[in-house]
Amino acid sequence: MNHKVSILFRAIPVLMGAVSAALGGYVLAHASGPSARVAGLVLVFLAAICLCLFSTAATIIRQLIGRFSALDRVLYPVLGFAVSGVTAGYGLSLLTMTPRPPPDFVAGHVVFGIGMICVCVSSVATASTRFVMITKNSALPEGSAPRSPAPFAPLTVRVLLALPVLAALVTWAWAFTLLAGGGGGAAPGRFTSGHVMAGLALVCTCLIGLVASILRQIQNTYTPRERVLWPGVAVALGAVGIVWGLLVLALHDRSAQLSAGFVLIGLGLICWSILSKVLLLALVWRRKAPLANRVPLIPVGTALLCLFLASFLFESADSAVVVAARVLIGLGGVCFSLFSIVSILESGTGGGDDPGEETSAAPGAGTSATGTGLATDRREAPGDRPGT
Repeated sequence: MNHKVSILFRAIPVLMGAVSAALGGYVLAHASGPSARVAGLVLVFLAAICLCLFSTAATIIRQLIGRFSALDRVLYPVLGFAVSGVTAGYGLSLLTMTPRPPPDFVAGHVVFGIGMICVCVSSVATASTRFVMITKNSALPEGSAPRSPAPFAPLTVRVLLALPVLAALVTWAWAFTLLAGGGGGAAPGRFTSGHVMAGLALVCTCLIGLVASILRQIQNTYTPRERVLWPGVAVALGAVGIVWGLLVLALHDRSAQLSAGFVLIGLGLICWSILSKVLLLALVWRRKAPLANRVPLIPVGTALLCLFLASFLFESADSAVVVAARVLIGLGGVCFSLFSIVSILESGTGGGDDPGEETSAAPGAGTSATGTGLATDRREAPGDRPGT
């Protein structure tokens, strides 16, 4: 990957976050009604996920172009966890505000759930600080022993796996509490918050598989069973989110339920965007995968589905449906940010290379053209290597 293309891939999540935050700010400033406040706050904080994805992208890319420093190893994970803390903290502040406006009940729960997703994505960024080891381990024969000394200490591995597991458990527990009638607030607010929190919990659960895949490939403990397990889990979770959303839409008896159903569908599509990363890691592990360079099309497709669905929903006069349309714009931006990440993974792992093509495992080595239609040079020109 050359320097210019690396800048593009790092810019995509930042730009998507800026679009989501700008739209959220515009809605908060110019739209009226309680639904506008919910949609505006959610859009603003969906940008936090994009920032955490930027941390992941920068962590991997800096290794691929041979510029990853000791400062980078700390800076990008800290950035991700700092964004996570601010997001989750703001969500809790909305819930503890006295007096608390009714829209802030829904917005507070959703923003807190977004913070839990940010924790999971930041765990991915931290695990990716040894990303180049994946290519080196993939070149070893099947059944080779784990690396000694291990790139990550056993305690570090347990902590990085525990963080997304804990985030998912907290989000699931909170979602079921709301759906069971607890947590305070009015019944419509609990219904919407509970279903959306369940969708956010699905995304957190999906990210557990991504963290586990990266860690086990770096440690050289990735098994053939995991090659099927983690992609299968991601497919199932995305399907659960979409079917759950369709059931809410089919069985609704009041308009407030519509927004929850459509947002659940969008969160299911995010699970399928995450699937692209888990699937790519499984496909290229110790095998040639000529179709691996088509995997980045998955998040492109899910992003388009979110945007097309939003465009149809904007034609509705129902304020609850318009809330879902606005949020789907932000979810589409997250999906497209994931396109950037999976394209980086495809480039860094040599996915889709021709059988006769050699792929270097050195941190600064170039790779073949990615499946995004952007050709990258094998050797960087001197003019392409300014500091970033």
